[in-house]
Amino acid sequence: MATYDYDLFVIGAGSGGVRASRVSAAYGAKVAVAEEYRVGGTCVIRGCVPKKLLVYGAHFAEDLKDARKFGWDVPECGFDWPLLRDNVLGEVDRLNGLYNQTLENNGVEVILERATVTGPHEVTLASGKTVTAKYILIATGAHPHVPGCPGHELGITSNEVFHLEALPKRVLIAGAGYIANEFAGIFNEFGSKVTLINRSDQILRGYDESIRDRLLQISMTKGIEFRFNAEFKGIEKVKGGLKVEMTNHEPMEVDCVMFATGRVPNTTGLGLADAGVELDAAGAVKVDADNKSSVDSIYAVGDVTNRVQLTPVAIREGQAFADTIFGKKPHQVDYENIPSAVFSHPPMAGVGMTESQARNKLGACKVYTSDFRAMKNVLAGRNERALYKMVCDPHTNRVVGLHMIGPDAPEILQAAAIAVKAGLTKDAFDQTVALHPSMAEELVLLK
Repeated sequence: MATYDYDLFVIGAGSGGVRASRVSAAYGAKVAVAEEYRVGGTCVIRGCVPKKLLVYGAHFAEDLKDARKFGWDVPECGFDWPLLRDNVLGEVDRLNGLYNQTLENNGVEVILERATVTGPHEVTLASGKTVTAKYILIATGAHPHVPGCPGHELGITSNEVFHLEALPKRVLIAGAGYIANEFAGIFNEFGSKVTLINRSDQILRGYDESIRDRLLQISMTKGIEFRFNAEFKGIEKVKGGLKVEMTNHEPMEVDCVMFATGRVPNTTGLGLADAGVELDAAGAVKVDADNKSSVDSIYAVGDVTNRVQLTPVAIREGQAFADTIFGKKPHQVDYENIPSAVFSHPPMAGVGMTESQARNKLGACKVYTSDFRAMKNVLAGRNERALYKMVCDPHTNRVVGLHMIGPDAPEILQAAAIAVKAGLTKDAFDQTVALHPSMAEELVLLK
C-alpha cells in the first residue's frame, strides 16, 4: 500500500476546513491544514462575526433615541468609528487565536503558507516543499466579486470595510444582496448618506417578495436611496471624493464606493484543473453529495463549491466529510429548509419555500400573515411595522415556509425553523399556547 506524509491535507482554514481538520484528527487521522492568511476564514476574520458586531453597534443609534420615550435622559451622543473598529478587530484577533489553539489541541499541524495541488495526492507549499496525502480537501472559500468598470480599483469590498480609517459621509453600495443591504443599514445608522445601486429592479432576490418589499419600504423611510437598473460606467477621483457614472441615472459624487456584487470561489492558481479536478463556469469545484470532486482523492467543502454560501453549511459539510472518510459514519448534508437571515435594519429571516416558490412547486398554497407594530416601537413612536408570513401546503396544511421581518427576527426564526424542518402543520402552531407579551407569539396567532 502507498504511504503518505498525511492522511488528510486541508487547504484553507475557514469554518469548513477547520471543522473537517479537527474532527478527522479526533478520529485518529494525521492532518495538516495550510492557510495563507489567518485561521478562521471569511466568517471570523472578515465576514459574519465582525459584521454582526457592527450591526450591534449600529442598533444603538435607534436604541438611544427610543430610550428617551422610556424615561431615560439620554443626551445627544457622538459616535467614535475608530473605537468601534479597533474593538471589533481586537475581537477578531482573539477568535483567530482560539481557532489556532483548537487545531493545535486536536493535533492538527497548521502550516501558515499558500498551498497548491500538484497531483491527486500531492501538495506544494509556497516555500517549495512538496508533501503527500491520502486525501486532499479544498476549503479555500470565496472572495468578493468586483465589476470590471473603469476605476474599479478605487472602490472597496467587504474585505476592506472593517479597516476604514474614517467613516465616509457619503457611501455608494453596489449590489442588492444580503451584504449590500446589511452594510446599507450599518452605514445609515452611523450617520452616512447611503445610496444603493443595482443592475436589476429588485433587492434580495430569492427571499419572499412581501418581506423584501417591506425592507425596501422601511429602508427608504430611514433615508437610504435606491437606484435600480443601474450599471457602472466608471469611477474617477475628483476633488473631495469619487465621481460615479452609471446607466439610467445622473452621475453622483461620494466618499466611498463599496462593491457587494457577489462572491467568487477561490480556485485560481490552485492547480486544480491540472490535477484533473473539474470546475464549473464560475470556477467552483464540482462535487457529488459526498463532497468528492472528479478526482477520487480530492474533496471540497464550503463556498469554494458554490452550493450554499453560508458558514453553518460549510461546517456541516466539513463534519460530514470527516465522519464519512475517517469516522466510519457516512452521511450527507441535507440542504432542504436551511434557515437564513439578513441582518438589515430591521432584520429579515426565512426558511423553506417563499410564496411564489410554493405556488410554482405545489400549484397553490395557503398564506397566513401578521402585520403589526412591535410593542417597543409603539411606545417609542416608531412607525416601523413587522411582518410575519407562513406558507402552507393547501392539502396537508404542512408549513413549507416561514418568513419574517422585524426586531429579533433571526433569533425567533431559529427555533421556528425546527418546526418547518420537522414537517409540522399549521395546526401544531395553532395548538401551541402563546408566550405573551412577545413578538414571537405572532407565530401561533397567524390568520
